[in-house]
Amino acid sequence: MAHTEKIAHLKSEAHFDLAIGERGRLVLPAPVRRRLNLHPGDKLTLTVAEDGAMRLESRRLALRRLRGSFSHLGPGMVEELIEERRAEARREQKS
Repeated sequence: MAHTEKIAHLKSEAHFDLAIGERGRLVLPAPVRRRLNLHPGDKLTLTVAEDGAMRLESRRLALRRLRGSFSHLGPGMVEELIEERRAEARREQKS
């Protein structure tokens, strides 16, 4: 599985060409893993839009985003919602 880094940087964006390897696997380039502080075993979420566009984000980022979207509920409620989501994720992993 090989990738090549494009020399196209728009502000803080970086673009990479990836190849699908055996069994449908993708390898994230080392600069991406370093920039996002990703390590083996980290969980990622792939979202596929109706138009076929894909977005890949770490669960850490998704939790931060959710935390912000519920901030208007007050500090106690946000922690409670996050803990409920974590408990749900633990149940999903056991299934």
